[in-house]
Amino acid sequence: MTRPPRTLVLPPRLTASARTLRTTALRRGLRIVEATASAVSESKAELGGRAVHLHAGPSFADVVAPTLGIALLEAPADWLARLPRALTRRDVRAMPIGDAYRLRRPAFVKSPNDKSISALVYADGSRLPGPDAVDPATVVLVSDVMTFAVEYRLHLLDRAVHTAGQYAEAGRLRLGPPDRDALAFGREVIAAAGASLPSAIVVDVGRDDEGRWAVIEANAAWASGCYEADPGRALDTVLRAAGPAAELSPHDRAFVR
Repeated sequence: MTRPPRTLVLPPRLTASARTLRTTALRRGLRIVEATASAVSESKAELGGRAVHLHAGPSFADVVAPTLGIALLEAPADWLARLPRALTRRDVRAMPIGDAYRLRRPAFVKSPNDKSISALVYADGSRLPGPDAVDPATVVLVSDVMTFAVEYRLHLLDRAVHTAGQYAEAGRLRLGPPDRDALAFGREVIAAAGASLPSAIVVDVGRDDEGRWAVIEANAAWASGCYEADPGRALDTVLRAAGPAAELSPHDRAFVR
């Protein structure tokens, strides 16, 4: 059976990672469409007969994906909070931001799957965006503050580390190849919690100054930079993580955004 031709949809303003993926996709023979979300939605008829994928931020993806029949895969909002302490090395909880307002200690707070709540260390709950800006029922991840000496991005595909790369050192952008220990820890995470993730996802891991490895967070592959990872393998994860809903596996149906 011949697979339908593939199209990769991108927003008009590309990050360095998106440009790399675009080049890789063109070499693979994919058609590239770069346009605003509204323009892409209006051109739905022109994309008929093609399997359409995307690589973009959540606001763009949320407009385009339903129109084009794209299923966006992401980790459950409370995935990080449900990991065993041996993998996080810190207390992590998922809660409505209304509950987080009662925090009276410094904590790292972020949105689970987008950037609606800035990922920052907040001195206490009073410093979070208030109910005038955010629905109090909005779920956030609240964790103990942990400092990482080095951080790596792992692109997971079919419960294996498909490609990886270093993206930070001492809190600053520093790109490099994957560390053997980071890859080994990634395999530990997959063995312990891979079944609770979609088939294509990005997981960030890091090592602190004491040499302890920990999961930092999970991110949607379709919205994540590839940094120094192999671009062809990073593209593999993107295409699976944001592709035709008709091609979803039974496992992945539980992880559609």
